[in-house]
Amino acid sequence: MDKWIALVRTKLRELKLTQEKLAERVGASQGGVGHWLNKRRQPDLPTMNKVLHALGLEHLEIALVIRERSAAADESAANECSYDITSAFRYPVSNWVRAGQVNEQAREAGYQPGEVFEVSDHYAKGAAFWLQVRGDAMTAPIGISVAQGMMILVDPDIDPEPGKMVIARIPGTEEATFRQLIEESGQRYLKPLNPTYPKTVFDEHCRVIGVVVQATAKF
Repeated sequence: MDKWIALVRTKLRELKLTQEKLAERVGASQGGVGHWLNKRRQPDLPTMNKVLHALGLEHLEIALVIRERSAAADESAANECSYDITSAFRYPVSNWVRAGQVNEQAREAGYQPGEVFEVSDHYAKGAAFWLQVRGDAMTAPIGISVAQGMMILVDPDIDPEPGKMVIARIPGTEEATFRQLIEESGQRYLKPLNPTYPKTVFDEHCRVIGVVVQATAKF
């Protein structure tokens, strides 16, 4: 709820929109909107998503997440429910071929019927999406490692600075590629975390589709 309130307040300022105008867009009273933003009342999920859409955030959707509390919390509340219910954003699960097809019209088309979604607490300013890691090119013997089967969240609106993990399109391939973007002696490369794989020169024909902002294990 706190994250949703902060996001709505930020967008109201960015759009120079009053609570009264927002209330008109979602079919609510100005007082009702004020109650939501001051945590006096909590809107239901459809209403929260309706507000996001009214603020031009159609690519986001609030979802409920049930998380198990820590052992310490359970000890202090042994007779209480051992789960916390929080809100998060959900994003569609894409595939490597679709991710590699950099098509602005396809992105603007939005979600498709029957799509699978995963949730995250990451707020993406653009049309973020999940991918499931394939192969062991990003599995490192030490340090940061992203193993096969893990889910990675890709945000297309983050600047791809050297050092970031990225999803890129390499000429001559239909599928997207998951690598670390690095720079050596003024030249950029796409580097695998697995040292048995070669790095690839990142030239003017390559394109970064998005930056990986989260990786989680999938069971």
